[in-house]
Amino acid sequence: MEKIFDQLIDSFIENKVGIAENFLSKDLSEHLITNLIGLFKDKLMLSAGTGNDTLVVHDKMYRSDKIYWLDRAHNDVHENSFFDLMDTFISHLNRTCYTGITGYEFHYTLYETGSFYKKHVDQFRNNEVRQYSMIMYLNENWAEEDGGQLCIHHVDNLQNISPVNGKSVFFKSSELEHEVLITNKPRMSITGWLKIN
Repeated sequence: MEKIFDQLIDSFIENKVGIAENFLSKDLSEHLITNLIGLFKDKLMLSAGTGNDTLVVHDKMYRSDKIYWLDRAHNDVHENSFFDLMDTFISHLNRTCYTGITGYEFHYTLYETGSFYKKHVDQFRNNEVRQYSMIMYLNENWAEEDGGQLCIHHVDNLQNISPVNGKSVFFKSSELEHEVLITNKPRMSITGWLKIN
């Protein structure tokens, strides 16, 4: 895994956006997809808002995805395998880049057909604990015409990233504006943030 971790880190250093294919194994990805679909069918995924615990706003003209927070307390073997992977990555990141990450939070994300998330920055204005944003995609057989790209707004250009299964994207939470373009079929991921206390 260290080779994939280094690919993610090196591309981040080069372009402010780290990208690594196959960050999630095919086996783990399949189990997480099954979990997400089951949560959606059981109506456990909730409309996402913007803001933090003290100020949450729900505006479907700005953001129309549904989420469900992952937690080791769920005692789900596949979620815990994902957390084990993140623990290993953070240990590698802290050891090689001295980032000082001490925690994280992640949720399943589902964009139903026609959903989107307009341009935003991930770090809260009144709270700087989120240091890095990470997205792991759960979409098998994704094609360009399916839409749903992550659009990164660099100073001098736009970078569109297709949400292909197993791919991970990594960037500073405070720096890059980004959006999720309208998706033409259901689009799934695990999204979250690496944090400092």
